[in-house]
Amino acid sequence: METIQVQGESVPALGLGTWQLTGPDCRETVRTALEMGYRHVDTAQAYGNERQVGMGIDAADVDREDVFLVTKLDGRNRSARRVRQSARESCNRLGTDYLDLLLIHWPNTPWMAPLSETLGAMNDLVDDGLVEHVGVSNFSRSLLDEARERSDAPILTDQVQYHPYCDQRELLDYCRIHDVLLTAYSPLARGGVLEDPALVQIGNRYGKSPAQVALRWLVQQDGVAAIPKASSRDHLEANLAIFDFTLTDAEMAHIRSPSKVKTGYHYFRSQLPF
Repeated sequence: METIQVQGESVPALGLGTWQLTGPDCRETVRTALEMGYRHVDTAQAYGNERQVGMGIDAADVDREDVFLVTKLDGRNRSARRVRQSARESCNRLGTDYLDLLLIHWPNTPWMAPLSETLGAMNDLVDDGLVEHVGVSNFSRSLLDEARERSDAPILTDQVQYHPYCDQRELLDYCRIHDVLLTAYSPLARGGVLEDPALVQIGNRYGKSPAQVALRWLVQQDGVAAIPKASSRDHLEANLAIFDFTLTDAEMAHIRSPSKVKTGYHYFRSQLPF
């Protein structure tokens, strides 16, 4: 598995997203993914599957220290007290003594505790050794800048929706300047890339699927990791098989081009994926 160096940490470039994975299927998917070679697993308090994710990690023949494990704070857990308490509860559900990365799932709203309070408590967890790194999710460039100013611990990543139909160049430029990893969720646009003619054409040159081309396009960019969701063995294997080919500069630019007409694209930007 290729890794990305960010703030002295080696983060696996491809991870497993677990949104909507539940019950025994979640446990088995996590176990299978780890035994295939995945080393980056993403979950959240709001997903309601931390216990199953932890069971999958425990069942896999992989040392916990070799897994980069990420979870996210639910919106109800933003006060200093709830940050500390819920993080420990997450560790208990996941069956681990520590979290590699704890994220704020969504930007704070007026009914939540102030961002400085949330980040301050997260910093305390870093000092206590319960959390290795802190980060954010769904933060704009300006909100990420504010988070960086308010956190003593470096913000390791901003996890956002990113795929060929969602332009994040402004945010990515900022992340590169400040050594922040951009982690792409919904990297396949909820299936929107699967029939894209341009991705099909590029994939045919390499014997790859449009989904594999889209994932390769992401992880080939400096400072970008991707966490596609998959539940079948075939999809897990296919998503992992993106490190044996390299897109040309022209192909990378063509996929990125906002003027490119992508027929067959039925992804609705108004949706709110996790």
